[in-house]
Order: sequence, then structure tokens, then C-alpha cells
Amino acid sequence: MKRAVVALMTAATLAGCGGRQEPETVAGARAPVADWRRVATLSDRDRLRTWRTVWLDALGRARASGATREIDAQGALFNPDHGLPDPIPPAGDYRCRVFKLGAKAKGGRDYVAYPAYTCRVSGEGPVRMFEKTAGSQRPAGRIFPLRAARAVFLGTLAIGDEARWLPYGRDSARDMAGFVDRIGDDRWRIALPQPAFDSTLDIIELVPAR
Repeated sequence: MKRAVVALMTAATLAGCGGRQEPETVAGARAPVADWRRVATLSDRDRLRTWRTVWLDALGRARASGATREIDAQGALFNPDHGLPDPIPPAGDYRCRVFKLGAKAKGGRDYVAYPAYTCRVSGEGPVRMFEKTAGSQRPAGRIFPLRAARAVFLGTLAIGDEARWLPYGRDSARDMAGFVDRIGDDRWRIALPQPAFDSTLDIIELVPAR
């Protein structure tokens, strides 16, 4: 019974990912559930628990592939220990760049940098919505407070021409979990360990759209 209740809360909490609408509330509450632990699946908790090992391995492989100059040029972006207060980005439109480190498949590229796409942060209060609005892989979900210099992202992935996102927790291959950090003035990142496709670490850089 307890698992069923958690599943219902999870679906309600992240149903807003599916239609670019305001977040749903849980059990009649006036705001989304703010405790990410009440929402995260067991597999995503494991992803978050092993984040540092995954990060260092993926970063080492990316450097070994010959991308050291490109990595160093990004400053604090790939430093797992760099995080500043106020990790949740304010509502607004952003320019997002995706970096994929550590190929999943043998022979794959261990460092890939994509051009900037548009993304959006919306909502007020402790929990915000993040949505990447363009590109072939488009994560969307919620950003939850964790501590003074780090937040948690839980969401799902839309692929190709899909118009909607699956509710979080329905398909583990589409679920995404990671950490959100502010790494500079008007600069944030979402680090996603062990995504389902392509790489062992995805990092999304967010800077305000001008």
C-alpha cells in the first residue's frame, strides 16, 4: 500500500512535465511536494548516491580522449566540487548547452559538446520547473531544494518529435535525476549521472537568454 501511495504522489507531482502547464499539486496541497525524497524512484536514488564516482570516471575518460583543452576552457562547469549559494535558477528563459562525457557504447565519443538550445525555468516558491524546449533530447522536470549550495532535479526525457513527456516514474529508461548547482554569476548547471542514452554523465549549462 505504501508503494502505491508513493507512486500516486510521484505521478501527480511530475505530471506537469507532460503538457507545458503549471505544476500539479499533491493531495490538494497548495504547492508541489518540496521533499525530493518523497518523489524519487529507488533507481534514481542510486544514481544520485553514486554521482561522484560516475562524474570522476566520465571526466577522466573525456580528458583521456583528447578533450582537455575544451574541458579547461569551460572553467568551473566540470568541477564536481564547485557550487555557490542559491543553486535554483530564477524563472525565465535560458540558453542551454549540453555536454556528454564518457560514452556508454564501446567506440563511442567520450566528449561531445552540443550547440546552445533554448530552455525555460518556471514557477515560484521552493520548487521550480525546468524544460529544454528544443533539440532531439529534451529533459523536463522539477528542481527541488536540497541545501544552501545544491538542488536536485527529477524529470523525464522526450525524444525526437514527441510532443509530451511521460510522467516521472513510469519508464525508468526516460527518468532522469541529477544535481543543480550555481557555478558563477548568472550561470548554472544540471549534472545528470548515468542517463539512459549515449553517455555516463550529461551536464547542461544554463545562462540567461539575452
